[in-house]
Amino acid sequence: MVTLVARHGEILWCHAQGLRDVERNLPMNRDTLFRVYSMTKPVTSIAMMQLYEQGKFLLNDPVHKYIPGWRNLRVYKGGRYPDFETEPAASVMTIRDLMTHTSGLTYGFTERTEVDAAYRKLKLDGSTILTLDKLVDRLAELPLEFSPGTAWNYSVSTDVLGYLVELLSGQSLDSYFQEHIFAPLGMTDTGFHVRPDQRERFAACYLYQSGNTMKLQDDPERSRYLKEPKFLSGGGGLVSTIDDYFRFAQALCQGGEYQGQRIIGRKTLEFMRLNHLPDGQDLPALSIGGFTETPYAGSGFGLGFSVKTDIAKSATIGSPGEFGWGGLASTSFFIDPVEDLVVIFMTQLMPSSSYPIRQELRALVYAALD
Repeated sequence: MVTLVARHGEILWCHAQGLRDVERNLPMNRDTLFRVYSMTKPVTSIAMMQLYEQGKFLLNDPVHKYIPGWRNLRVYKGGRYPDFETEPAASVMTIRDLMTHTSGLTYGFTERTEVDAAYRKLKLDGSTILTLDKLVDRLAELPLEFSPGTAWNYSVSTDVLGYLVELLSGQSLDSYFQEHIFAPLGMTDTGFHVRPDQRERFAACYLYQSGNTMKLQDDPERSRYLKEPKFLSGGGGLVSTIDDYFRFAQALCQGGEYQGQRIIGRKTLEFMRLNHLPDGQDLPALSIGGFTETPYAGSGFGLGFSVKTDIAKSATIGSPGEFGWGGLASTSFFIDPVEDLVVIFMTQLMPSSSYPIRQELRALVYAALD
C-alpha cells in the first residue's frame, strides 16, 4: 500500500509499505502505478461539468437529446435476454441521472438481475472489442432496471458520461482529459494505459480468496493495461500514482484550483458536492443493489462522488460534506473541506470489500488531528 495524508495543502505523510509484486518480490514505492478503477469517475464528472460551465448542456436535459437512440427507453418486467418483457419507462433519463447513478443502468459484475446478466453476456463492463459507440448502441437495446430517478444503482452511467464528453467536446476522452485536467495539474503519470517508460513501476493486482489468502488477478508484465485500449472507460479505465491523484484531489479540496491552475469553478464544485439524491435521501433509502465503494448509511451522492450527510449514522469519523470515492481494487480517497484534509490510499486487492481499511484509515487519520 501507499498512503498519503495532506492538510492545508501540505503533504504531511506519504508512506509506501509492502510489495507491489509478490511473485517477483518487488517493493511498493511512492511512484508505483495503480489501476484506480472507479476513482476515474470523479475525473470524468469534472470533465463533464467543465462542459456544463461552457453551456454545452443542462443537467435536466434528457439524455436522448444527445443520444437519439435512447428516446424510448423501457424498464425490465420479466424474462431473460434476449427475450425480455418490458414496459415504458415512467420518467425520462436526464444527464443528472447519469451523474448520480439514478439512471436505471447497471453493471454486469453485480450479478443480481437478469439485466446485469445481459450486460455480462454482451461484455458491457469492458472488453477488447468494446468501444464507447458500441456501448451506447447496445445499452439502447436493453431494458433499464428501474425508471430513471426512482432508485440508486451503481452502473456504467459514468462510461456514458465519457461518451458525452467526447460528443460535446469533439475530442477523444483521453485527449480531453490530457488537455483540460492532466496537463494543467501536472499529472504526468495518469492515463488509460501504462506507457513503456512506466512499466517497471506498474503494480500487480490480486484477488482476495477465502481463508485470508489471495491470488494474482492481473500480472503487470502481461496486463491489458500495457496496450492502448479501444474502450476509454470514464467509469474505471485510468491508471495513476498517488502523487498524481493528489494533484487532482487537492484541486478539489481547494475549490477547483491547484498551483494556479483552475480546472473547475468554485461554485460549480460546491454544487457537485451537494447531495443530489431525491428528497435528500441517503444511499440505503434509495439503493436497490448491494454494491458501492463507500459505506451506505449517512452518505448521499453528488455529481460524481459520495457525500457524507450524517456522521453519526455513518458510524465512521468525519465531517459533514466530506466527499470522495474508491476503486474496485481497494484504492480510495476522501476530502474533508471542514478540516482542509485530503487522504488517498492506494493498493491492488479486489474486491474493495476484502478488508475494512477505509473505515480504519479514517479512525487513524482523524485521531492524529490536533
